[in-house]
Amino acid sequence: MARSTGSPRGTNRDRVLDTMREHAGAEFTHAQFAERTGLAVGTVASIVRQLAAAGVVDTVPGAGRRGGTVRLGRHAGLVAAVDFGHSHLSVAIADLTGDVLAETRTEVDAGHDHQESFALAERMLGALFTGHEGQRPLLRTVGVGLPAPFSHDVVLGSSIMPGWAGIDAQELAAKVFGVPAYVDNDANLGALAEHRRGAGQGHADMIYVKISSGVGAGLIIGGQLFRGADGIAGEIGHLTVDDQGPLCRCGSRGCLEAYTATGAASELLAAHLPNATLDEMIAEARKGNVPAVRVFEDAGLHLGWGLAAVTNLMNPGIVVVGGDMARAGDLLLDSARIGLRRHVLAGAAATPVVVSALGERASLIGAVALAVENTDLLAEIA
Repeated sequence: MARSTGSPRGTNRDRVLDTMREHAGAEFTHAQFAERTGLAVGTVASIVRQLAAAGVVDTVPGAGRRGGTVRLGRHAGLVAAVDFGHSHLSVAIADLTGDVLAETRTEVDAGHDHQESFALAERMLGALFTGHEGQRPLLRTVGVGLPAPFSHDVVLGSSIMPGWAGIDAQELAAKVFGVPAYVDNDANLGALAEHRRGAGQGHADMIYVKISSGVGAGLIIGGQLFRGADGIAGEIGHLTVDDQGPLCRCGSRGCLEAYTATGAASELLAAHLPNATLDEMIAEARKGNVPAVRVFEDAGLHLGWGLAAVTNLMNPGIVVVGGDMARAGDLLLDSARIGLRRHVLAGAAATPVVVSALGERASLIGAVALAVENTDLLAEIA
């Protein structure tokens, strides 16, 4: 999150603003701010007056013991979010509370080119702003998600997005959209979204696992994303389940991804349900088709083994499963819970494993949160 540096007063302003960002859309009295930030009521009142004069916050008059309240200004600016998927592109605009004002999604060819994709994202964003006439100048920051690992904003080699390797995604996004840009892995953004607004709310430590054409995880530790020394923490899809197992597209054998990704399910069912979509496979499993049921059960057991390894290391309060495979629900998760219990330490055997609350929108909502939390609201205040 962007921070003001220098004076203690700037630090105090950060406390007030962080309180509002952490409780998107909520209103607070001066006394409630004082209680949450540890500042004196008089100090809060002085900060609020300055923020209101700059248009960063709105004050709402009140009467009685509660008095007036303060909320993040609805006209303080806007952010944009872009979620590049393996075969989709989603774009949204939101206010600085993180509330989405408009969004759109389109299907794209797998392996889409990065330059064409960014150009398409800019056109889609422009179309959204057409419906919010005159608000494009209010755009402050953009958050961008990709299904690939990053190191210092550079896309590393990815079999899902092979044409993007070596691209400085932050620099390119800032150039295309004309505002400061922040980029992250789609699983990290899913974790951020579920922690802030989804199934992970109230848990300081959680794991979000995205299972689609690839498998990755976002780790929340102490309420913050954990990215590791080089930004590639959470690549659990390449945990080795069986070193004699099937070849993974990363070049190793027996990776978790080789057992649980959507492509693995399709390959296993090719003889029984040729050319079936994932949703058709799920429907067949729900009707009791034995091969289909077993494919999801086996994928779930392997998922549970992988989750047990991470749970033994991290001891999360909850595990949230998202991505395309999460649409299978308990067809997948019942056996994942069994696999987890079999291989986790006894004290963590009751760790909840639940389906994402935000579904296919998780990475997009996470990109909104990334943009909001990196927008310097104090930049225009001397």
